[in-house]
Amino acid sequence: MPRPPLSLKARAVGYLSRREHSRAELARKLAPHAESAEQVETLLDALERENWLSNDRFVDSLVHRRASRYGAARVMQEAKTHQLGGEQLRDLQDRLRDTELERATEVWRKRFGSPPDTPEARAKQIRFMMARGFSRSVVGRILKGAEDEGEFDGADE
Repeated sequence: MPRPPLSLKARAVGYLSRREHSRAELARKLAPHAESAEQVETLLDALERENWLSNDRFVDSLVHRRASRYGAARVMQEAKTHQLGGEQLRDLQDRLRDTELERATEVWRKRFGSPPDTPEARAKQIRFMMARGFSRSVVGRILKGAEDEGEFDGADE
């Protein structure tokens, strides 16, 4: 015997129970199952009132899931696709900028762990880090710091 189709609210709560969603993302996922756009908006308003849906929690979740592996530029690019408010985007950018160097250093250590020994290796490390969304200045500081440490322990002698 086939199951009856899920109600729109049950579908939304199911999505939200798996992970946080932005309002825009949840609207996009529910739209094919709704009779009208107004029905989706009414449901989203109710979910926000009942505190099931929160863009602030979504931002925290996004930072938790992405910030340890990606730079501010990459996380911000993803956040903008979720149509967050300007104030939320500014707060997110400030949070990411404050921890950018520490996060980038950890990503670099996990991937490379030692300073580049050739110009080609240096270019490869820079490309990798920039593709992850870290700024050129942060990548430069990490590599310069790694190379300076290498000089102190006698690696270049």
